[in-house]
Amino acid sequence: MLQKAVSEFYGLRLIGIPDLFEALCWGIIGQQINLTFAYTLKRRFVETFGRHVEWDREQYWIFPSPHEIAALKVSDLTALQMTAKKSEYLIGVAKLISEGKLTKELLMGAGNYKKAEKMLVNIRGIGPWTANYVLMRCLRIPSAFPIDDVGLHNTIKHLMGSENKPSKEEILKLFSRWTNWEAYATFYLWRFLY
Repeated sequence: MLQKAVSEFYGLRLIGIPDLFEALCWGIIGQQINLTFAYTLKRRFVETFGRHVEWDREQYWIFPSPHEIAALKVSDLTALQMTAKKSEYLIGVAKLISEGKLTKELLMGAGNYKKAEKMLVNIRGIGPWTANYVLMRCLRIPSAFPIDDVGLHNTIKHLMGSENKPSKEEILKLFSRWTNWEAYATFYLWRFLY
């Protein structure tokens, strides 16, 4: 299965999001919605609360800081069509980061991938999918694995020529070949979504 992805997208790298706050926001915004709407919400978020610089008559947007988002009210975010829950989660994460209670260093110092995942999952609004997305994209942990990702399920279903989405057990068996490289396998398989 991965052979087709690797031959088609050879050289693909795991594109990181170096900023923890941005990675968490992107993970929260993208929860349980399609990519198109997620991109729309992220753009609204950045263009409403971020700032931009101009260069060569083009605007380049800078992601808002956790301090700026921590000061918002839920209604500021629901005005962008975010749910009240996502708005609460974004503000909550912004507060944790701006208060220094959540940092990349704390996550990296957790000792191992599972402990870092647990630290994230203990935060309101962050489940296993978001935690693994952040560990994969921000901390660049190659064994991070958002196993419940709908896009991943659809890609596997399509590549297997199946009528049904694979079960969690089937996905675990399939990915057992790529132990400790699940993030890369996921990234390659996600590429079929574009």
